[in-house]
Amino acid sequence: MNAATRTPARTRSAEPPTVDATGPADVRAAVLASRERGLPLTVQATGHGTVVPPDEGLLLRTSRMSRVLVDPSRRVARAEAGARWNHVIAAAAPLDLAPLSGSHASVGVTGYTLGGGVGWLSRRFGFAADHLLRAELVTADGRLLTADADHHPDLFWALRGGSGNFGVVTSLEFRLHPVSTVYAGVALFPAERAAEILAQFRDDAATRPDALSVSVTLANHADHGRVVVLRAVYAGTAEDGARALRSLLKVAGPPLHDSFRTMPYAETESLGGTPPLHFHLYADLPDALISAIARSDASGIEVRHWGGAMACPAPGAGPVGHRDVPFSLTIEGSAADAAPLAAFATGGSFLNFLHDTSRTATAYTPEDFRRLREVKRAYDPQNVFHRNHNIRPA
Repeated sequence: MNAATRTPARTRSAEPPTVDATGPADVRAAVLASRERGLPLTVQATGHGTVVPPDEGLLLRTSRMSRVLVDPSRRVARAEAGARWNHVIAAAAPLDLAPLSGSHASVGVTGYTLGGGVGWLSRRFGFAADHLLRAELVTADGRLLTADADHHPDLFWALRGGSGNFGVVTSLEFRLHPVSTVYAGVALFPAERAAEILAQFRDDAATRPDALSVSVTLANHADHGRVVVLRAVYAGTAEDGARALRSLLKVAGPPLHDSFRTMPYAETESLGGTPPLHFHLYADLPDALISAIARSDASGIEVRHWGGAMACPAPGAGPVGHRDVPFSLTIEGSAADAAPLAAFATGGSFLNFLHDTSRTATAYTPEDFRRLREVKRAYDPQNVFHRNHNIRPA
């Protein structure tokens, strides 16, 4: 039985009908079967759910495809579609290497990378998508393609930020970086210091070293009540990291809690973060916005500094987000909590943190979105891969 006619095993009790792929042949068979039978296809790389609920058609899962291989001489990892970042970190750490993973190691490599991928090392090295070297995928017509700088370069460009619109990725190859330990931690301060801390956080942005990634969060704490949470990771020595944080910590005053230390990169997952119920980008943090944040009753408001290597892409980099925007707010709260803060935003978004599929275009510049639609027309003119943050064919 060849790959074109092979019928992959289904989980009979699942609703909708589900294919648990174990390799590219299963993926190809599922794509062709969904087209032949007129079934909408939903792709789920890992167990983290889908953007569009898979309540009809065929659900294709690749979570059983989770192998990771590391080439230490090239500082490159190859991860199958169902791999999670903890798999990559575990394989890379003994070699004193680290991937550009996010704040939670349980997140899947594929969706994170194709959506851009921002994490604690991104100011130092860039978005995860910027370090993608090669992708293997099954396209809408059942072809198994390899996309890289020399093969299907238009598709390779689109994959580095355009998410799952162009095919079902079966494996990715990406760069690792020589990072074994970082200076990192969490410090808590009284909420009354929020406005002063945020103003200093803003004022330091222009001179902040790229090796330092930092966020300031206003949140509720079980032991200390309403607090300001400072989270930071410095990709370097403790001495240099403490120096980079000095001006911010001076304004913040004595901490209620301080866990900063040198730690293995893998332990940065313990720093935590704010669930992105609402997410916005900001060209600046004016005093009026800072005041609104300090007064807000939202459960959590995390202000993050972007920039650094993310804002300085190499020639030919993919269509990731709005690279020139320096700040973001991640808001855990109601729409009413988010509305006063959204009034200051640029209107743009970032695909990894976007829940509303009607706003997909806001994750790109107008020129990049136009080009993405052209690539979509070339590789998926019938919009087979549409149950996602959909980019319709031009």
